[in-house]
Amino acid sequence: MAELLKQWIPNVVAYKTRFFQSLTQTMQMTLRSGAIAFVIGLALGVLLTVWKKGGIRPNAILYRILNIIVNLFRSIPFVILLIFLIPFTRMIAGTAIGVKGALVPLVFGCVPFYTRQVEAALASVNPGKIEAARSMGSSTLGIIFRVYLHEAVPDLVRATTITAISLIGLTTMAGAVGAGGIGSFAINYGQNQNHQDIVNVCVVILLIFVSLLQFLGNLISHRTTNRGLFAKGDQK
Repeated sequence: MAELLKQWIPNVVAYKTRFFQSLTQTMQMTLRSGAIAFVIGLALGVLLTVWKKGGIRPNAILYRILNIIVNLFRSIPFVILLIFLIPFTRMIAGTAIGVKGALVPLVFGCVPFYTRQVEAALASVNPGKIEAARSMGSSTLGIIFRVYLHEAVPDLVRATTITAISLIGLTTMAGAVGAGGIGSFAINYGQNQNHQDIVNVCVVILLIFVSLLQFLGNLISHRTTNRGLFAKGDQK
């Protein structure tokens, strides 16, 4: 097997230590920034839903401010955002390179996108269920957790899957400017040194990552959707 790998992907084998280090860096960037973006994006998406006109706690001023901020960061290309946030990243993380330096721009690049995905997912919740909860005296937090988030679980899973896949793409772009990871490995050891096998393997690895995320997202979404249907049937 080792001889076969040396024949098919000789340069990957030659730089195998750096290759596995790059895989680890990509996983670290994706998991760490994804976890932070999930919490912040979910919270902001809920706030936009609650504060919008017709929401359970409408607030035009706060909604407009938050809406403008989200739109502003969504409109900035990620590569430009990386450069723009370098001073802020250094202030927060102490460095603007490596995995540590990539987390801040990755969060800023991911949160606005996920916020809009969450907002769209919560908008699909049946208004009748919200009104029923309000008529029974549910508090704002009660409606958020027991109606909005509970009913929108399948859509939130799909939104999280889409965002996670997008985040992998952002990590590869971050690698192009010194963050490390698969993107950096493909450019520095593949393209710059004219090692096509390295580029090919990096593409395959990214395809596998994306396919696994999509499979898991579809599986969880299907399971949660069916659970909701079974719950309705049980109530009958």
